[in-house]
Amino acid sequence: MNLWLRVLHLIIASFFRSKLDPVNEVSRLSFRVWPHDLDTSLHMNNGRYWTLMDLGRADLMIRSGLWRPIMKHGWLPVVGAGQIRFRREMRLFQPFTLETRILTWLEGQVMIEHRLVSNTKDGASILNAVALVRAGLYDRQAKSFVTIERMFEEIGLHAPAPEVPPEVEAFLKAEETLKRPA
Repeated sequence: MNLWLRVLHLIIASFFRSKLDPVNEVSRLSFRVWPHDLDTSLHMNNGRYWTLMDLGRADLMIRSGLWRPIMKHGWLPVVGAGQIRFRREMRLFQPFTLETRILTWLEGQVMIEHRLVSNTKDGASILNAVALVRAGLYDRQAKSFVTIERMFEEIGLHAPAPEVPPEVEAFLKAEETLKRPA
């Protein structure tokens, strides 16, 4: 139930927040670590990071207007791969910001970066975790991923793909290695 409250809050708040250009802007969502987010070590459970990142991607979809064509065409948001680096633990009641941005796109898939950032006692920003995700919109009728051009056309965007950053190249290379049969 606790996550559903966060989802409901996100959906309602998103309609009152400014529109977001998913190519050039960063989604920022504020959260706090609650007791139901903790694992047995009394810090945020590693699975909860991934769950909160879903909310960052949902905020991008809602605030960019992409939710309308998703609903209209019955497209499904699908995560194909993800990689995370935990840097600092997150403790009970600690406030933090989830930053979500699209780094680039390739063949119907966007490469998204998620950063969980908090502040030290003196106010300096600290990176708690960073993740890369490869995701796309799947069209069940066409049995294929929606092209980036079509996705952007639906929301009135036209943009060339940014150059692939080195960390995304390494992520995609590691993903290819995992595809090989054992």
